[in-house]
Amino acid sequence: MKSVHVISGRGVPLRRSDVDTDQIIPAEWLKRVERTGFEKGLFSTWRDDRNFVLNDERYVGASILVAGPSFGVGSSREHAVWAIQQGGFDAVIAPSFSDIFRNNCAKNGLVPVVVPEATVEAIWAAIEADPATEITVDVERLSVEVPAAGITHTFPMEPQTRYRFLNGLDDVGITMSHADDITSYEKARPAWLG
Repeated sequence: MKSVHVISGRGVPLRRSDVDTDQIIPAEWLKRVERTGFEKGLFSTWRDDRNFVLNDERYVGASILVAGPSFGVGSSREHAVWAIQQGGFDAVIAPSFSDIFRNNCAKNGLVPVVVPEATVEAIWAAIEADPATEITVDVERLSVEVPAAGITHTFPMEPQTRYRFLNGLDDVGITMSHADDITSYEKARPAWLG
């Protein structure tokens, strides 16, 4: 996992609430054995509608998804996070996330940003008015800013999650940061414990 300090980019206004993981990546995509190629399944059912926001050329290359409340509800599939990341997104801004989805984000390097619904609506209005509008998510300062629209808002993040992002640590990385302690323990461990 790469470290994340500041993300700056354009946003996509996903004006939908209660977006579940099956809408993010339909179940048929869960049969894949590799962890790549999920961007093709990202919102695939909705992409059949040519008016769906991700089909709008104005938002091509955007790296921040701005969604409605209760984003990522449903099953615990990590595939939803992988699909969003492989679709080019580094952060998702929403008023609320399912706990499991938020945890999967933290473990895989996708920054979940929780701000009030009024702030999300103000960001939607700004990026719909001008798709080139820049959004900055600062994990160090725990703030989201849209300077062109005068939007600045802090967001909460658990200290251990913030530490993960700033240091680029997934679960394996956290374990390996204790390698010396593990080695010392193994050397001192009685032989009869195998």
